[in-house]
Amino acid sequence: MKRFLITAAAGALAASGATAGGLDRSGQPIGIIFEQGNYAELSFSTTRADVTGTGVGIGPVPPGTPYGNVAGGFVNSGAGFKYDFTDNFSLALIWDQPFGSDVTYPGAPGATELGGTTAIADAVSLTAIGRYKFSDKFSVHGGVRHQTIDGNIGLSGLSYGPLNGYNVALGSNSAMGFVVGGAFELPQYAARVALTYNSEITHSTPTVETLGGIPVFGPSPNTEIKSPASINLDFQTGLNEKTLLFGSVRYAMWSDLIISPRGFDLAVDGLLNQDSISDLEDTFSYSLGIGRAINENWSVSGVLGYEPEGSDDLVSPLAPTNGNFSVGIGVRYKDENVVVSGGIRHTWLGDARPETGTPDTARATFTDNTAISAGFKIGIFF
Repeated sequence: MKRFLITAAAGALAASGATAGGLDRSGQPIGIIFEQGNYAELSFSTTRADVTGTGVGIGPVPPGTPYGNVAGGFVNSGAGFKYDFTDNFSLALIWDQPFGSDVTYPGAPGATELGGTTAIADAVSLTAIGRYKFSDKFSVHGGVRHQTIDGNIGLSGLSYGPLNGYNVALGSNSAMGFVVGGAFELPQYAARVALTYNSEITHSTPTVETLGGIPVFGPSPNTEIKSPASINLDFQTGLNEKTLLFGSVRYAMWSDLIISPRGFDLAVDGLLNQDSISDLEDTFSYSLGIGRAINENWSVSGVLGYEPEGSDDLVSPLAPTNGNFSVGIGVRYKDENVVVSGGIRHTWLGDARPETGTPDTARATFTDNTAISAGFKIGIFF
């Protein structure tokens, strides 16, 4: 049997702060369930984005309004614990921050296209997932996910017409979903293919709608929000005793994210027909990397990431990018019971034109934007 030194090298790049799908951050990983033996980990990452653009002009406002620091940055953290109850059954608890938004447009609402528009949202989840091994080659995994979300969205600027100054505060709400999947492995080659389905989760959030700071829509019922279902395909294989090829494909169904508070829905066309503040497309995200052991303790890795552009470059102002390409490097140190890894990643964000109205009308142009992510992870076997 070959002896692979880096069967877990795919985790060496700990810089996970994602911009995939505009709101996708952690990628909902479940890799901890495949660690050998009892294991616990903590991770932390930070992302600083440079997302800037210029207005195209509207009414008396000429083209050229600068929109700087629209998506400043965020931090992301995670934790996990995995325990083997028998040789065939193990259980893991995973805490992560799967989705989020930190978008704010500078500028005066009455003198710019989009000045004052904001989208601040957070999601936190705790997943309990079990794995049963039928043999060294075949296993299934599944469990439940408890997720909490909250957010605040403001539509501001002349592009929104009579809705200029609209704000909706979406209070905290928790709901349940599920995870299910399976894996095929060839341990002698450090090879594994794992497929995982993450269900959508439906939230009913307390809602307060205002216009210009005044609650003009009357008491608002709770707003139903669905976080997207997704499918993750993760794979790895040893190329030789010191080299591991790894990658992933993720499909997230963002088009199912409908945010339609009652007051907003009525204000758009006088009907309750699920007009949504958000307008996002489904996304595919790809990664491919290679890890190399330097010696018994140290390994390094590099990874490429790619998210194709959408069907056109007209996008929601709440997610003003269109696809991305990234390059990351990581380093990993493993002692007898402790694993420490870290990495950095540079992401080139696709050009986009934030739009409003029906038909869709471009309000600004965003080009040549980037993001830098850095991350750190520590794991302990026990």
